[in-house]
Amino acid sequence: MPDERKYIIEIATSDFETTKAAVEGGADRIELCANLTEGGTTASYGTIYQCREAFDVLIYPIIRPRGGDFLYTDDEYEITLHDVKLCKQLGCDGIVVGLLNAGGTIDIKRTAALIEIAYPMGVTFHRAFDRCVDPFEAMEQLIQIGCERILTSGQRSTVVEGVELISELNKRADHRITIMPGSGVRKENMRMLREKTGCTEFHSSLRGKEKSKMQFIHPAFENPIAIGSQESYMNNAINPEEVRILKTTLVK
Repeated sequence: MPDERKYIIEIATSDFETTKAAVEGGADRIELCANLTEGGTTASYGTIYQCREAFDVLIYPIIRPRGGDFLYTDDEYEITLHDVKLCKQLGCDGIVVGLLNAGGTIDIKRTAALIEIAYPMGVTFHRAFDRCVDPFEAMEQLIQIGCERILTSGQRSTVVEGVELISELNKRADHRITIMPGSGVRKENMRMLREKTGCTEFHSSLRGKEKSKMQFIHPAFENPIAIGSQESYMNNAINPEEVRILKTTLVK
């Protein structure tokens, strides 16, 4: 019997050009970020606006005021509120958030408020979930407040390491919330992850680098070991073909 489930590939992008490449490759949804090396922070107004105008694909900007942990001050929460409202005004399809209490539990009060303010946009709770003390309690809380999706690596560094917990989370979720594996999702492990977890949505960044098209390279930064050389003359890149292969591998 053919598999009639609808599979979705979400690609994390870091700017307009990587988003363009991911869309070209057939991404079903974009997690739009800045600073992916820090796990993703909120993209600029201009980037969100331009991507929304240019691409007919689901766009979920990450709403994260800084890198580091997920314990936010009142000022940082106010910044988050402003960014959620901005994404709503720009016509984004959803947002990606993650707020914790100091004890490793979900900041339910603030997260619930963000979900309410974001409506009718969808809300994904990102890998802050993997820092929770009790993932099953955290999942139930997120279900109760109307979160639509959890991005998780199974509380391990990669999905391959966390596959057993992801599988159990998906079983207990029982279609009440979407469990989306992410962190280390590649074509080489896609089928294994699909079969072992039973999940239908998968998240990958497929991060790469490409050489700058600059014709002049300052001598002080020619040496790759030099501080700043990689940042100055290497740009973030996504190969559209890698997105296509990932998606093809998932649905086979």
